[in-house]
Amino acid sequence: MLVRTDPFSTLDRLTQQLFGGLTRPAAMPLDAYRHGDHYVVHLDLPGVRPESLEVDVQDKVLTVQAQRTAPAGDGVEVLVSERPAGTFSRRLFLGDNLDTDHIEAAYEAGVLTLRIPVTEQAKPRRIAITAGQGDRQAITA
Repeated sequence: MLVRTDPFSTLDRLTQQLFGGLTRPAAMPLDAYRHGDHYVVHLDLPGVRPESLEVDVQDKVLTVQAQRTAPAGDGVEVLVSERPAGTFSRRLFLGDNLDTDHIEAAYEAGVLTLRIPVTEQAKPRRIAITAGQGDRQAITA
């Protein structure tokens, strides 16, 4: 299961918007849910080129980094700039019941989707019940 995310990311994002400057990489909004034997995570990354995405896992910490550049160059005059540019980062702390060796990642329509399988040991399984021979009683009618 997904254990937790960075609790200070929203505060950092608000501070960055109010005071400007980068105090740390901005977080990306996400949805996470369990579907069968997988956890599925969707991260919104509109305007991010696929080649700028990096997904790493180390010591049960999954890190997603992406970069979005602002329009620049000769003749560009910015009128409104509400979409943040720069490096975006998000960390997910993964539980021991997840198989980090088989994580799948796909990027489509500005959404990065991660599929994280549950380990075989953590999957629900039926336990067989046996009855001993001494427990049988003769039933007479």
